[in-house]
Amino acid sequence: MATAVVRYTAAALTDRGRKRPTNEDAFGFSVEHGVYVVCDGMGGAAAGEIASSIAVDEILRRLTNGREAGVALPDLAEKAVCAANEAIYTRAQRNQRLNGMGTTLVALVVEERRAWVFNVGDSRVYRMRKGRLGQITLDHSLVDEQVRMGRMTASEAQRSPLRNVITRALGTQNCVTPDSFELETEPGDVFMLCSDGLTREVADAAIETILKANGALEDRCARLIEAAKKAGGHDNITCVLVQAG
Repeated sequence: MATAVVRYTAAALTDRGRKRPTNEDAFGFSVEHGVYVVCDGMGGAAAGEIASSIAVDEILRRLTNGREAGVALPDLAEKAVCAANEAIYTRAQRNQRLNGMGTTLVALVVEERRAWVFNVGDSRVYRMRKGRLGQITLDHSLVDEQVRMGRMTASEAQRSPLRNVITRALGTQNCVTPDSFELETEPGDVFMLCSDGLTREVADAAIETILKANGALEDRCARLIEAAKKAGGHDNITCVLVQAG
């Protein structure tokens, strides 16, 4: 039996929030090439903004400018993540003002009905399927790792003064290994890539309600951003929605 062709549409929005003077998040995507990226930068001065922009640019450049023959797409994507890490690390080594800069990264790469998710840090990817929201990625954060080991409850993690401490980032060391997840998509699936400025402010149940609502992807992005701002908007907020049709 023939398999239906899956086509993807996407929308994205970013906002500096209500408290931060600048926006150190970055995003980029190419529907044509099936590549979607969100990064949340960190570092003094404008270093976080530079790190996140380098990462997005490097991932897109490597996955849209002609693919290496004979190399599987997920392998290419992982190589692109490592190249982005090296580009940030090298730039920081050359400029003392940028020393220590880094960024989280989540990336979604799709090819027909197959999808691969990569993450470093505590930005997240979710999938909405048949009205139910599920988190794909696992945060590389001190408190989330404590929760997974049973040493802290989820509510304790939410209140912890250490909840901003991430255990893995792009650019802070000369080598990084992303987590990767392989999925099969179905028509109607909606993937959400976001920075923690959204998930820190808006509970998963509220995100699910917004994503379930009818309307364009652009409208749902705007509603998610507005919900995070109404809840306090303490950090930059970025959301990319990708729908399989």
